[in-house]
Amino acid sequence: MTTQRLFHSLQHLAALGQAPVKPFRTLWRTAGHRLRPPRVSAHSPSVERAQNHVRQTHGLGRNAGATILVEEHRGGTPTIVLGGFVPHVPEQVYLLRDLLVKQGSLYYFNYPPDSFSVELICAQLDDLIEELAESADRIPVIFAVSFGAGLVLEWLKRARRRGGASRIRGLVMVSPVTCIEDLLPPGTSKPTTLLGRAIKPYVDESDAVSGVQIERSRAVFSKMFEAGAQNGAALRGLLTPREVATLITAVRCSIQSVTETGAVARVRSLRDFEPPNAYFSQVLLPLCLAPTLILYAEKESAVLAEHAPSVFVFQTAHRAYFPHSVCQTVTNPGGGPVQHASLLFHSANFLPPISRFYRQLKKRETT
Repeated sequence: MTTQRLFHSLQHLAALGQAPVKPFRTLWRTAGHRLRPPRVSAHSPSVERAQNHVRQTHGLGRNAGATILVEEHRGGTPTIVLGGFVPHVPEQVYLLRDLLVKQGSLYYFNYPPDSFSVELICAQLDDLIEELAESADRIPVIFAVSFGAGLVLEWLKRARRRGGASRIRGLVMVSPVTCIEDLLPPGTSKPTTLLGRAIKPYVDESDAVSGVQIERSRAVFSKMFEAGAQNGAALRGLLTPREVATLITAVRCSIQSVTETGAVARVRSLRDFEPPNAYFSQVLLPLCLAPTLILYAEKESAVLAEHAPSVFVFQTAHRAYFPHSVCQTVTNPGGGPVQHASLLFHSANFLPPISRFYRQLKKRETT
């Protein structure tokens, strides 16, 4: 029996209550890491046309763009990952890495800690995709988490407005946050969500964000991270103790590393994104013809506003935006509810639809 089949058999037995799967999961993951240990390095781009144009046009330095890290692998389908506000991308998809590297190289977009430019990050995406096509004829999948999905939609819209089409093999969006209205409903004086209360001071141009508010925001993101861990039991069931300690330290460091300037720039960039229902027209739609997977967690209420435009649009009309798309809700029957973008603590729940998506991409290539 192959390792993959063994893992799925153990999952099935666990669902029936006949076998404790967590220790086996840890063993399976640890073996996978030994066979394919992470070798992450800074990506040295060979194509920089788009980003050089943006830097010259807007007078931006290199620190305004993302730091792109890469894990080189042989597979023919690279994946480009854009994460949420925090933490850094390698931590967000840590437990999906074994799946992703089997497809091909893995590119992580880490946002700068003390600045932010949507224009430059979109240009970096343009350049990286062009580079992959020129150097190895590889067309990537884009994997976007939370705020990262808003960046990807902005990138897709800009390509459509230029009269072009995005050269991607597929798109995955997990708990997409694509506009400020997803977090703060218009006219709301007191946000109802934890994240909404944390970011509201950043949105008003007339108010300076104080150091106290920055610390409150950091505390909120830390609280959201630690709440997902369910007192650490979920992570301890999936990782070795050393991995748990390393991962928690890395997440806390990435949350602390974002400066006041960087935090304000990230949130205010989201404020400038159009709600998806605002461009529901034949002028821009469809945004992308590539196969698309949209995943929401069963409990998005701590982050997304009750009438978030993106949730409404993607759950009712996702095929107008992405004709070859699936939108589904990820649940955890019999356990703690799946939280917003909880790819660490509910990786076992997110893994089946994401694995299926990549399998279908591969099948599509051979037919």
